[in-house]
Amino acid sequence: MAGDSQVHMDHDMEIGVTPTAVKKLPKHMREAQISTERTHLIADSIKKPRQRYVQKDGKCNVHHGNVQETYRYLSDLFTTLVDLRWRFSLFIFTLVYVVNWLFFGLLWYIIALIRGDLWHSDEEGWTPCVENLNSFVSAFLFSIETETTIGYGYRVITEKCPEGIILLLIQAILGSIVNAMMVGCMFVKISQPKNRAETLMFSHKAVISVRDNKLCLMFRVGDLRNSHIVEASIRAKLIRSQQTKEGEFIPLNQTDINIGFDTGDDRLFLVSPLIISHEINEKSPFWELSQAQMDKEEFEIVVILEGMVEATGMTCQARSSYLDKEVLWGWRFTPVLSLEKGFYEVDYNSFHDIYETNTPSCSAKELAATLREGQLLPTLSSLTPEPPKPYTLEPLSTHNPLTKEVDKGEEGERGEINGSAAALEDQPGLD
Repeated sequence: MAGDSQVHMDHDMEIGVTPTAVKKLPKHMREAQISTERTHLIADSIKKPRQRYVQKDGKCNVHHGNVQETYRYLSDLFTTLVDLRWRFSLFIFTLVYVVNWLFFGLLWYIIALIRGDLWHSDEEGWTPCVENLNSFVSAFLFSIETETTIGYGYRVITEKCPEGIILLLIQAILGSIVNAMMVGCMFVKISQPKNRAETLMFSHKAVISVRDNKLCLMFRVGDLRNSHIVEASIRAKLIRSQQTKEGEFIPLNQTDINIGFDTGDDRLFLVSPLIISHEINEKSPFWELSQAQMDKEEFEIVVILEGMVEATGMTCQARSSYLDKEVLWGWRFTPVLSLEKGFYEVDYNSFHDIYETNTPSCSAKELAATLREGQLLPTLSSLTPEPPKPYTLEPLSTHNPLTKEVDKGEEGERGEINGSAAALEDQPGLD
């Protein structure tokens, strides 16, 4: 007994709760310590910090390591330059131009050196390849003037230099290619749709509540700009680890969450903030999860909003994610749209606001079964046979001729019934 008590005491010391402190609390206070979907105070302290698959700003938290075939990046050099950080892009932009000018400046200097223009340029009757080119610095300046078409007029190529004419043609062609590539990279990088995605907003939390007697998972999206996203569509993925029936463990398995693909609700007219709803039905991965089971699950919901920028026609994609602790059970979003004089106004101060609502803690499967039973009860009660009503004779009315005719018919029917009964009594063997 002493050993058992020591084991229990050590276990209580590990979890940081003394048994005497718990016993002194009332029963309802001890039950209140169970984690709920609204506070997550206990759940957050127990659960280990989880790593996001996709950050809130849409950046994918995945790093590629041990990539051996790095030469593949050179096969798509333009995309590689566009994907670089700004500081590297500016450095490469400057480096390419400087190296190009230095290279052709060196070639002009070599031509002048071979022809002897550096020593005989001051002699009368000597025609140099490039006038006023007497050093490497002047050759470098002539290379810049040639490629940028500045044309100061001080250094000029002469017609008696065929090798210089050929070099001039090569530098003009290669310079145009360098300009097209580098300026194109900078233009694409400046006008990247990632910057447009910064004005697309996702709610900080996702909620679960009842809509039309069905549990729904909901989150809100909005666009801050007046220029709309054309052909906007949204989709969602459930990221969680899974183990197959054969025992194979699949880390970060992706499961599709239907948010209106079959009904067309995933096509958005994103003029004002919209609440995106996922109906938890038989095909939903949350079909059999109750509120208590949801608190124990570890998952991440990744939402992806795509569309074309109206101004440029380029495809834009915005991403966000919700961890399991960011999905609140029993809450709804506060309305943000109000009608003003001649227009609708959106209050983005309340974009992330939610309020608590009555929501059953059972799973969607149990809720659907309960609703089906509730709908069958009135139907079954209407199909049960009613007990026969006792027959009562009403007094005859002598003033209404129609009543007399009906009464005569009833008397005839009663007479036929009595006659039939008498006939049955007269038959032999029926005693």
